[in-house]
Amino acid sequence: MIKQRLAPVIVASAVLAGVAMAAAQPAQAREQIRIVGSSTVFPFSTAVAETFGKTTKFKTPVVESTGTGGGMKLFCAGVGEDTPDITNASRRIKKSEYDACTQNGVGITEVRIGFDGIVLANAKSAPRFELSKQEIFLALAKQVPGPDGKLIDNPYKAWSEINPALPAEKIEVLGPPPTSGTRDAFVELAMEGGAESIDSLEALKKEDKQAFKAVAHTLREDGAYIEAGENDNLIVQKLEANPKALGIFGFSFLDQNADRLAGAMVDGVEPTFENIAAGDYGVSRSLYFYVKQQHVDQVPGIKEFVSEFTSDRAWGDDGYLLDKGLIPLPAADRKAMRDAATGMAPLSM
Repeated sequence: MIKQRLAPVIVASAVLAGVAMAAAQPAQAREQIRIVGSSTVFPFSTAVAETFGKTTKFKTPVVESTGTGGGMKLFCAGVGEDTPDITNASRRIKKSEYDACTQNGVGITEVRIGFDGIVLANAKSAPRFELSKQEIFLALAKQVPGPDGKLIDNPYKAWSEINPALPAEKIEVLGPPPTSGTRDAFVELAMEGGAESIDSLEALKKEDKQAFKAVAHTLREDGAYIEAGENDNLIVQKLEANPKALGIFGFSFLDQNADRLAGAMVDGVEPTFENIAAGDYGVSRSLYFYVKQQHVDQVPGIKEFVSEFTSDRAWGDDGYLLDKGLIPLPAADRKAMRDAATGMAPLSM
């Protein structure tokens, strides 16, 4: 049985005592796998869960879209039936999250499932954008270099103020909140990449990496960047209502909404399955899920679920997850990852 780790506390009321007793129940009291985490990995995990429920004796797992950061917080909170068994992530686990898991007695198996690109997209009824990483940075950073190279509050109101070849339209980008792995990857890949292309910021990076990262990762708060939550479907509705706006998504979501959205070209490369798989599209990342080792022998079906997710029929070159937009790992990498995943290899950082 899984035992919840409880810090010594003085319980001040019968209500708190009842809550504490409930939290200490073993995970075996739950007969259904619980999965949280990334909205980007959500459709892949859901597809596997539905197939798993239909083709095995186990109940269909419950999959919740909480965002990568929110999922990690829930996953690493401890061991027991009130904590999730698996968390999805659209970036690799951070060292701070790994440390939190370790401190709370959570052992982890890491499973890298494939690749995804991060796209800026607008409604298909509007002209397609063609942007560089530098233009993305200049549009969305809170501070940018002024004429003398010193940092100033972002003065750009319209895209054409950055580059006359861009539309003379107000900069308005709908994107994920700080808890999102998509946002983490976006600022690391697109914003940092754009900042590095500016001489004064490249010099700052050499002098003070932390100061450079603060500039590259801090998005403006004056209305040009709008936090739109973890509900990508809601962002699509807003883009269709306002064709002049852009939204930030994982490629898989763009792929599923190709009849409604058009992905912007970045540095001359279109966000397509082939370009991301070949490494030609410069804003792409790996996707993951993490398994709580203490729950594997307690919650029925976890091993079998991992086997289904890492089967050729799911994530292989002709697997059903490709229909959802997943870009698969190379065959040799899939075999190595499947062996590690089904063997529940422990993660160490």
